[in-house]
Amino acid sequence: MDIIRTENLEKIYQDNGVPVHALHAVSMNVQKGEFTVIAGPSGSGKTTLLNLIGALDVPTTGKVYFEGEDVGTKSKTQLASLRLHKMGFVFQAYNLIPVLSALENIEFTMMLLQISERERKERAFALMEELGIAELAGKRPNKMSGGQQQRVAVARAIVTNPSLVLADEPTANLDSATGGALLDLMEQMNREKNITFVFSSHDPQVIQRGRRLVLLRDGRIERESHAGS
Repeated sequence: MDIIRTENLEKIYQDNGVPVHALHAVSMNVQKGEFTVIAGPSGSGKTTLLNLIGALDVPTTGKVYFEGEDVGTKSKTQLASLRLHKMGFVFQAYNLIPVLSALENIEFTMMLLQISERERKERAFALMEELGIAELAGKRPNKMSGGQQQRVAVARAIVTNPSLVLADEPTANLDSATGGALLDLMEQMNREKNITFVFSSHDPQVIQRGRRLVLLRDGRIERESHAGS
């Protein structure tokens, strides 16, 4: 079953009045449970494509379908609800809330979902224990390393058991060992919880882990391959 399908996506930005074609006729699908990497050099359109898949941006032309529904037909309120209930996001810059502790950051999405404080804390701490970061519960982001912040960001992304996690260059600010540990964690969540992961990355370590690779160049899909092919 396709969780994501795109049809002829085009994205054109204006740069000082000059049109910049970020994506050209991108059609692809992602099936439930996949561990997919969208790869390519800087400027190839990876982040743009991820933002369109996650309904964080709208295409100039073309369509995005999530679980069979046309995302372009939904209102802003419906899109916000879709992202809140069905998607998790992991960003290169972590995007943790600086005034909140690690535990509170992980709880934040559940608070938006109006889950009770007791259940929020129980679920957040149980996941931190599962991920080996329970000792960070009371720490704020400025007291954590980059790797620790990114693990908290992953916990925040998956604590609501979303159907899809979108990760934009999640290892970009991490050393190879820390990045490898983070990918181990994501693979574990993919296997055990059947969460679909879609990455954008030009990190060879991430690309090697992908069970499916979509290679972008100059805003076009150059090729697609599966692990072992």
